[in-house]
Amino acid sequence: MPPAVVLVTGVSRWLGGALAAELARDPAIDRVIGVDTVPPSAELLRRLGRTEFVRADIRNPLIGKVISTAAVDTVVHMNISSTPAGSGGRGPMKELNVIGTMQLLAACQRAPSVRRLVLKSTSAVYGASPRDPAVFTEAMQARRVPSGGFAKDSLDIEGYVRSFSRRRPDVGVAVLRFTNFIGPRIDSVLSGFLRMPVVPTALGYDARVQLLHEDDALGVLAQATTGDFAGTVNVGGAGTLLLSQVIRRLGRLQLPVPSPALGSLGRFTRRFGFVDYSPEQMRFLNFGRVVDTTVLRTEFGYTPRYTTAEALADYAVTVQPVVPSDLVGEVTSRAQGLVARAGSVASSVGSTVHGRLRPAPATPGLRAVRDA
Repeated sequence: MPPAVVLVTGVSRWLGGALAAELARDPAIDRVIGVDTVPPSAELLRRLGRTEFVRADIRNPLIGKVISTAAVDTVVHMNISSTPAGSGGRGPMKELNVIGTMQLLAACQRAPSVRRLVLKSTSAVYGASPRDPAVFTEAMQARRVPSGGFAKDSLDIEGYVRSFSRRRPDVGVAVLRFTNFIGPRIDSVLSGFLRMPVVPTALGYDARVQLLHEDDALGVLAQATTGDFAGTVNVGGAGTLLLSQVIRRLGRLQLPVPSPALGSLGRFTRRFGFVDYSPEQMRFLNFGRVVDTTVLRTEFGYTPRYTTAEALADYAVTVQPVVPSDLVGEVTSRAQGLVARAGSVASSVGSTVHGRLRPAPATPGLRAVRDA
């Protein structure tokens, strides 16, 4: 039976807004309620159609009144921040992710009308380390448990959701572990990283990357909301690419640097707002991560329309190359040669800079953040 009243959190971001708009076009659904701490943009608000926007903070117990008053039967939790800068700092980010989820689950537990919960989680819960298997299945755990940031928050959130499922066995719970999003419209951490003209990478590493097109992410979320699948499922496109291949296909210039210097460079880019990627994301760019999607195709019943390579190609049409395709290899090789000869110097400089640079001060207030 299709849901009657759906509540979507994080509706001011592209993916949350796109899902709410998709559900609002379904005549079988009576009401769609979108919740966020900030209002959607004017363009997104037009696309939301008959979606009812409620400006509310899921960290506040008042979210329970929204659920009970509207007799919500399906909750899609997408208001999870992946970047400290977008949330006002690591403290507000953790508070939004963890405390917000706890308040939302408490409200769902008290509401007898709720019969389905969908969680937008991430494959980052598997971590990234040199000890990782070739592919992660849903039954596997991280070989190196994430110690902080977005991945650690996601692990905690999944734990709270499992506890909620034990307390409310009558509620169907679907946990969707997405790989990295990419596409011409979505603004993700990875797409921001790949938009840089010169892309720094760790010297000696070439991570395997698995991508998911924004349209497939939307399709999986919509099917999880209106369907009856219960359990955990990995969601990613077929096939993988090496990070060096991704950079070349986008016409960017790859700059391999020693790992100590890369850590300092990451703090530098966050400080001046170039790109916000955390130490855990840098480990992903070193070691990569690939998930098995058999459950997605056989049990969940969805086959992504785009492979990893096709999703990247669709994103590439929005990126102006900085190096002609026929010269990317030559320019990159020269850059690698220069960096290799200067490796020892860069390593020592990176160690010195490591102690002097500090992360950017927290941005006051809570803003809409990127999709993970």
